[in-house]
Amino acid sequence: SSWSKPRIEWKFQKGSSLVLFYYGGELTEPYQNRVQFSPTTIHFSTVTREDTGKYICEVVGDGSQIAKSEVNLIVQVPPSKPVAHVPTSATIGSKAVLRCTETDGSPPPTFRWYKDSMLMPANPKTSLTFRNSSYTLDPATGELIFEPLSGFDTGDYYCEAMNNVGSPQKSDVIRMEASEVNVGGIVAAVVVLLMVLALVAFGIWFAYSRGFFSKRKDTASKKVIYSQPSHRSEGEFKQTSSFLV
Repeated sequence: SSWSKPRIEWKFQKGSSLVLFYYGGELTEPYQNRVQFSPTTIHFSTVTREDTGKYICEVVGDGSQIAKSEVNLIVQVPPSKPVAHVPTSATIGSKAVLRCTETDGSPPPTFRWYKDSMLMPANPKTSLTFRNSSYTLDPATGELIFEPLSGFDTGDYYCEAMNNVGSPQKSDVIRMEASEVNVGGIVAAVVVLLMVLALVAFGIWFAYSRGFFSKRKDTASKKVIYSQPSHRSEGEFKQTSSFLV
């Protein structure tokens, strides 16, 4: 109040982005229709989750004095229905990754997982129900990782997103089957492959034995030498000419 004709500016910072909010005595275009300005306040008529961030007020006096104040605004939005990404089948002894995603909540929600309608603890060894399972659960990212997967892990799974704004939201239920490696199927496939290779080898051998792959002689390269005698005796038969091949 002691400065004469101070210049007031507002800036909005979100992450590494910094934009002008109020400058040169006017609100910038994105805020003109929903923000009211006074020398000491800005008033939003409506807010969205995109308005979450840091607001910086700078006051510059005639003598180049500068005063600055900052305020953080968090626009709270309840989470929407999350999506559970669950494999419908996985092999026992392998690694299985389940994911829960939700993009609307502000602040970002945390996640919980349920198996057969029972809440899964962060550490399975602390629960009699889940002590036979080996998994890690990250509430911040929503990842549930089984390593290794066991037969006990077969069940119906769903996740839940919550951020203390509104009610927690649950995903659809998806069943995951943990199955043994199909050894019989692998053996059968190997046997069939060996039989096919044996048939191919026999076919090649048979073709060679029948001469299908032998090179034919080039008849065009044959030379014929013919000698004609100078005279022939009449009345008797003699060999009068010969061929040399």
